[in-house]
Amino acid sequence: MTHQVHAFEPPERFVAGTVGPPGERTFFLQARGGGRLVSVALEKVQVSLLAEKLEELLTEAQRRFGVDLPELASVIGDNEPLDTPVDEEFRVGTLGLAFDVDTATVVIEAIAAGEVEPEVELGDEDDDEDDDEDDEPDEDLDRLRVRLTPQATRQFIERARRVVNAGRPPCPLCGQPLDPAGHLCPRHNGYHR
Repeated sequence: MTHQVHAFEPPERFVAGTVGPPGERTFFLQARGGGRLVSVALEKVQVSLLAEKLEELLTEAQRRFGVDLPELASVIGDNEPLDTPVDEEFRVGTLGLAFDVDTATVVIEAIAAGEVEPEVELGDEDDDEDDDEDDEPDEDLDRLRVRLTPQATRQFIERARRVVNAGRPPCPLCGQPLDPAGHLCPRHNGYHR
């Protein structure tokens, strides 16, 4: 089975966005460039963690390598909707991040979810028969690879945070999302709030 690597180095546009009303949203990462448009689906928590970890990566790159980071106030946000058609190439299972010191760019890799869960082996540590297996995700899975400047990374982070926070407001008691009709709050013993 062959796999595809959708590489955008750099993309014309790379954003996180959603399709659907709050409570039923599907989250996407979308890259456009060179006449191609690739959209991959992922979970809300993955978008949130991606933004958080990208911010940590930029901070660490500045600390260790002296990379110039744009000021937060100077970041101009992309508020446009996702480009259409939004056709899901694959659902993301693993996200990888790296900082390329030579080009001073951030590399984001979204890898498709595998069909088989990894096996957990309980046994002696003396078993050396699996030493030739690496810890890398399956090489036969599709992937989206994007290379961004620190400025473009900061823009992505800000948009991703806005997209995540644009959903349903949280319940002040339990933190679960509130539907327009309310929800069964565990802090109220199952009564509607």
